[in-house]
Amino acid sequence: MNFDNLGLSEPLLRALKSEGYHTPTPIQAQSIPLILQHKDLLGCAQTGTGKTAAFALPILQLIGEHPTAKDAPRRIRCLVLTPTRELALQIGESFDAYGKYTGLRNLVIFGGVGQKPQTDALRRGTDILVATPGRLLDLMNQGFISLEHIRWFVLDEADRMLDMGFVHDVRRVLAKLPARRQSLFFSATMAPEILKLASGILTDPAHVAVTPIATTAETVRQSIYFVEKSDKKHLLVHLLKNPAIESALIFTRTKHGANKLAKELDKAGIYAEAIHGNKSQQARVRALQAFKNRDIRVLVATDIAARGIDIDDLTHVVNYELPNIPESYVHRIGRTGRAGASGIALSFCDSEERAYLKDIQQLIGQQVPVAGGHPYEPANTAHVPLLPPKGQRPAPAVKTAPGLPAHKSVPTPNTNTGNANPASGSKKRRRRYGNRWSNNKGGASALAH
Repeated sequence: MNFDNLGLSEPLLRALKSEGYHTPTPIQAQSIPLILQHKDLLGCAQTGTGKTAAFALPILQLIGEHPTAKDAPRRIRCLVLTPTRELALQIGESFDAYGKYTGLRNLVIFGGVGQKPQTDALRRGTDILVATPGRLLDLMNQGFISLEHIRWFVLDEADRMLDMGFVHDVRRVLAKLPARRQSLFFSATMAPEILKLASGILTDPAHVAVTPIATTAETVRQSIYFVEKSDKKHLLVHLLKNPAIESALIFTRTKHGANKLAKELDKAGIYAEAIHGNKSQQARVRALQAFKNRDIRVLVATDIAARGIDIDDLTHVVNYELPNIPESYVHRIGRTGRAGASGIALSFCDSEERAYLKDIQQLIGQQVPVAGGHPYEPANTAHVPLLPPKGQRPAPAVKTAPGLPAHKSVPTPNTNTGNANPASGSKKRRRRYGNRWSNNKGGASALAH
């Protein structure tokens, strides 16, 4: 199947062709026809599956079928609500790319920056508004935004929206939407509280689930490194000396941890910059753009700051600290291996994180292979039992090849076919991570197993 079979208009097909997209991902192939039939949609798909194009393309077509009169003011007819600034910007970029031949306008608004450029753009009019909850409600309260003409509403990354405490803001927005509208609801997970929220938004929705809930992409090659907490920074520097790591997104649990790791990498000669919620919007956008352009190889991020980051051909994800929420592991490693491309996920596990690893393995239903033989491997690793999921045999340890400073990276062919892609566990308090970039000219490398 290709995009020509989905009933999309010529301007959209032309835009897809210019972007190099030919084959829809599963969620796109299933969702686009349903949305074009004006059905409400409940979509469950893990990150990196092409959710943005799955709703952006049909919405652009449906809006285009009801053009605004030539001299009439443009009114907001579609609202996309998303949890983070980075994700909002990337959704806006997708609407720009797919809608460049339609004549439709889209606008992105978010907090953390001055509102005047946004309010000026609102006065000029827009067809599609992509917004984070806080800034949207703020401008609504000031009278800059009216939702009375909304005909299409998208709630994206609903699970993260709840995780970040935005559920009450979402409900305030819902109360202002017209009753007659088409609503689309996307989430990477479908916990009971997510389904409860969806039931208050959707009317007789079609259901699309393209992957089993809480599973990892088959294109991501995972491995676990047992290491003491005090040796993690040394192991990371050791691995980043491998030039096979062309680009790496590194996760820490806290903003403070991200800043600290950035300084440690700087001391080791690896340029790094932490990006997280406490950084200014300009700093975050600047760092993200540098990472996308490959001006820097390594980004260290918190879970919230990294949600929605869509980097073409990201080769490696490194869990410097394992998440205490197992679903976050799935989201993290989903940053690589997107839309059919291959990727590698490396995770560090110290003695205090063994319980987190057990929870992760139970959630994803597989044993993460162990990378043994590295210079900082604890002596007691073999004596710590790690139970595989029920009915599954443990995976063998992966040993370092003789003579290599680390695991030698084995090239994996890129299988990207041009797809349009742009809690259980510990009860301890959830902690977030900070981001950091590294510009080691020698190349950061992660090991492929």
